[in-house]
Amino acid sequence: MQFFPLQNPLSKTSYSELPSTAGIYLFKKGKTYLYIGKSVNIKARVLSHVENSAQDTKEYAIVSQSDSIETQITDSEFKALLLESELIQIHHPKYNVIWRDGKSHLYIKITEEKYPKIYAVRKEDDNKSLYFGPFSSTRDVESLLRTIRRIIPFCSQKKITKRPCFYHKIGLCDPCPNDIGSRGKEYRRNIRRIVSLLLGKTGILLNSMNRDLKVAIKSELYEDGLRIRNRIQTLKYLIQNRSFERYGEHDFNNSEESLQALFSLISPYFPQIPNLKRIECYDISNLSQKQGTGSMVVLTGGLIDKNQYRRFKIKNLKIQSDFDMLDEVITRRFKNKCETPSLIIVDGGKPQVRRIMQVTEKMGVSVPILGIAKGPDRFILGVKGMPTINPRSNNLGYRLVQLIRDESHRFARKYHLFLRDREMI
Repeated sequence: MQFFPLQNPLSKTSYSELPSTAGIYLFKKGKTYLYIGKSVNIKARVLSHVENSAQDTKEYAIVSQSDSIETQITDSEFKALLLESELIQIHHPKYNVIWRDGKSHLYIKITEEKYPKIYAVRKEDDNKSLYFGPFSSTRDVESLLRTIRRIIPFCSQKKITKRPCFYHKIGLCDPCPNDIGSRGKEYRRNIRRIVSLLLGKTGILLNSMNRDLKVAIKSELYEDGLRIRNRIQTLKYLIQNRSFERYGEHDFNNSEESLQALFSLISPYFPQIPNLKRIECYDISNLSQKQGTGSMVVLTGGLIDKNQYRRFKIKNLKIQSDFDMLDEVITRRFKNKCETPSLIIVDGGKPQVRRIMQVTEKMGVSVPILGIAKGPDRFILGVKGMPTINPRSNNLGYRLVQLIRDESHRFARKYHLFLRDREMI
């Protein structure tokens, strides 16, 4: 925790040293906790409390009575949400008790029955079920449950019927307690995994799902493997990135700060790089070297630029590796007369960076190249020796690279699935 004394709590200048990263903040008067909140940008959120205090009596009471603020930086909004919930439960801050709509906080309830159900409830306690919370935002809880459901399917239907529920039809309740057959053990394992996730044991869950993926691939169950891989990607997005909702334009809107942070990270290795006006990111998607596709997604001025996206169907059917596919994609891209990028990012480590360096050198193109390798995410610099750097997980530049990497993966996979489904038809 970081402690910041407040000389004049109603003045914005009192908050100049607060961090502009994800985490939680605690308004305090002496040892008494007045309000606990979370944000993807602590400083900006606290300043909004100060601005709103001029019109809102509750905000005025929180800010004017405070003589200090404590902050705790987290890696993502998901972790901030869990920490906020835990601290509210411990400290019972005066102004967190009742939310703006006059209702009590929400909890996530996991029922105690043969096949437990999960849903959001207002404060209650049946002395049997598991409860996680409190959460002060209905939007947060609903968004969190939607995201968890895409990672680990579960049932939210209170009454058991003789036919599968609606969510089963779209793969979000599988197996469904209404038609579970011999898969009861699998459903209960899903519930245990959700409990682990809500307890913040994300590493254990991720390792378990990666083992499932290896088993599916070894058994040549490729459809199952694709489904597990997609869920792993959603889980990584939840625990590593800033919001519960699927990535989109809103994730890239903190452009100026993000670009500056990224520039600060990489400019020592690329002293000739003038700016980051245009960033291109590449990814390859295929299944057992079939229906290979490549993607190029673009950020212009730090903002997503879908008009500049390009997709590539691998033309050389003799290609046997992702590296050769990447070779073809980069070669075809630089034969086109698109604007030269300020930076190329590739989803991969040293082998991928090395291959792009070879291709661009052969074509007489000079562009800084950055790889983002997994496990954990780290940067590979396309310079002599290919050094590796591990930025802080809450660094805005690091986040920006993760977001564009995930977007390039999504775009490549979407085209790959389209081609595969067309061939099947």
